[in-house]
Amino acid sequence: MFDSMKEKLATIVGADNVKDDAGILESYAKDQSFATGIRPWFVVKPQNAQQVQDLVKWANETSTPLVPVSSGGPHHKGDTIPSVPQSVIVDLSGMNRILNINRQQRMTVVEPGVTYGELQEALAKEGMTLSMPLAPRATKSVMTSVLEVEPRLNANHQWQYHDPLRCMEVVWGDGNSMFTGEAAGGVKDLEKQWDAQKWQVSGNGPNMFDFLRIPTQAQGTMGIVTWASLKCEVLPTIHNMHFVPAKKLENLIDFVYRVIRLRFSDELMVMNGSYLAELLGESAEQIQQLKAELPQWVALVGVLGRELLPEDRVEQQTSDIEEIAQQHGLKMVPALPKIKGDKVLAKALNPSKELYWKETAKGAYQDIFFVTTLDKTPMFLKAMYELAEDEGYNTSDIGVYIQPQHCGSSYHLEFHLPYDPNNALETAKVKRMFEKGSELMSGLGAFYARPYGMWAKLQLNKDAQSYNALKKLKKIFDPNDVMNTGKLTV
Repeated sequence: MFDSMKEKLATIVGADNVKDDAGILESYAKDQSFATGIRPWFVVKPQNAQQVQDLVKWANETSTPLVPVSSGGPHHKGDTIPSVPQSVIVDLSGMNRILNINRQQRMTVVEPGVTYGELQEALAKEGMTLSMPLAPRATKSVMTSVLEVEPRLNANHQWQYHDPLRCMEVVWGDGNSMFTGEAAGGVKDLEKQWDAQKWQVSGNGPNMFDFLRIPTQAQGTMGIVTWASLKCEVLPTIHNMHFVPAKKLENLIDFVYRVIRLRFSDELMVMNGSYLAELLGESAEQIQQLKAELPQWVALVGVLGRELLPEDRVEQQTSDIEEIAQQHGLKMVPALPKIKGDKVLAKALNPSKELYWKETAKGAYQDIFFVTTLDKTPMFLKAMYELAEDEGYNTSDIGVYIQPQHCGSSYHLEFHLPYDPNNALETAKVKRMFEKGSELMSGLGAFYARPYGMWAKLQLNKDAQSYNALKKLKKIFDPNDVMNTGKLTV
């Protein structure tokens, strides 16, 4: 059976793209999370959408679970390792073409293997950029990032929750393939659509249903996306980063609410000193030094100007935000001790170096993140600090990151827990912190919008109707349960 399966896979993707070496399989059997790993049978690397569709059809015929992976390692959330035996990893990193860049429409179309570094370099040549999450790792797939709806830095311009994602081609779990959004209204050929001046701009539809909602935040449990169109932005001609320091998180809440409501600033985020130190530090020693020098809390405010009157826009917005800060008993400054705005911009708006910045402090980490409202963040913070004290974890090591989403309608709250993976006691302590903290946050009202691992049960058990609806959707789009089997608890 094993040999015949390998031969069949070779006929689909080519013999060179089927891997069963023990070392390769082992690398896909585990990640940096605490999830239990299971070794896959094979790793296959399709090169085009037709091969992906043939793989999914074969999986349905043989009842073989498929685990799609687009980003390079290291992985940290447990979503890219098999949950059941005899799975096949579908590594999409070889599908790494930037299919189209349209400056006039501010659109690009990419395959799943394209990383942020590759795309931003290509877009910059056309005078554009794509909104990103905070300093993503160098191997992060752009498509994975947008499908998982990672928080973007341009919250004031995120008019839809799924921005910048628009259209896509998806191979559903039953083996059928379709274009979504505006792309579904024409011939199923991108080149012909571009010849007809159709640029996959609108993500709505087809008809009255927005199919792009099905694969998003689904961890590959509904299907495999083979290309996606993304809305880009014009590169700024002026870009400044300012800081609003504070002694307590509570001091920044009304200020952030006011700035968001007036649609001022371009980037707006809140961090504690520990998180900012890890973002900027080049070594463990430098991180410790920065933690001692940086303020306890800081709001980072980015203001930029593009093509039209950039100097006037930056000057006026900066003045207005300074006034808002003063009204709330705060002061906006262009620099912090030994830290200037351009250094933070360079770190925040570019992919991380080969060593992911979150691993610099101690070598490993776990994050607990969820969606909430800004006014509730002090409650979650207090509970997390109390848990850390109970577990003997140094509260000064906990990084906290708060990022507005969707024009400030919700907020991404992240607790960052670095630890030494070579220290068994510290590793066990952080594992307890992660498990207890996840349950504690859920009980306090945290919404796990990206429910990885144990978060799926915590979130879905709160709402029986949503859980039943999700199971029905799974049965429609993946009737034989071959797509990332076991994830999302369905």
